[in-house]
Amino acid sequence: MTIDFEKMGGLVPAIIQDATTKNVLMLGFMNEEAYQKTVETGHVTFWSRTRQTLWTKGETSGHFLNLVDMKVDCDNDTLLVKANPIGPTCHTGTDTCWGEENEGNPLLFLTELQDFINKRKEEMPEGSYTTKLFRDGVNKIAQKVGEEALETVIEATNGTSDHLIYEASDLLYHLLVLLTEKGMRIEDVVAELQKRHDPNWDKKRREAKANGTMK
Repeated sequence: MTIDFEKMGGLVPAIIQDATTKNVLMLGFMNEEAYQKTVETGHVTFWSRTRQTLWTKGETSGHFLNLVDMKVDCDNDTLLVKANPIGPTCHTGTDTCWGEENEGNPLLFLTELQDFINKRKEEMPEGSYTTKLFRDGVNKIAQKVGEEALETVIEATNGTSDHLIYEASDLLYHLLVLLTEKGMRIEDVVAELQKRHDPNWDKKRREAKANGTMK
């Protein structure tokens, strides 16, 4: 990775992003020494322009930024640093330096779960329920989706909210396994829903059907 430290007199801005929630936590500056120390220690380290010295975030508070990844932008003069924060990032005690709460969108977990299921299919570890599903084949997986869908309907019409959430979770999990077995991902379903969200979507479908181009 080539970083142009000379453009700003030896410093580059370092945008700190939570690796999990994707929220921006703070902005700091690194010189080459701070960059190297960050890489070597795994703790995000900056150059303090006021004190004219290196400082590792969390060295006094314990609120470290544990490095996950670093990337340089297209001009080679700005870093995007992905990290896992230990405690609040700002010295004022807030999660971010803009006073925001560092909360993640729970929907992001679907991608994480999808990646996990994909890994299960690649590695097929013994003793895994997901491995068993893949070994049973697409017909059995599809049958499980149907069973879980029925149980979800039963809980929705004659059950409790807690049981509905439980069965809906089973349904979604088995649907993810089915998509994976067919070489697809949950993001493909989301992309389809995004298309349907277009106000002209139904009109486009009708026009495609009239022109004989609808598959």
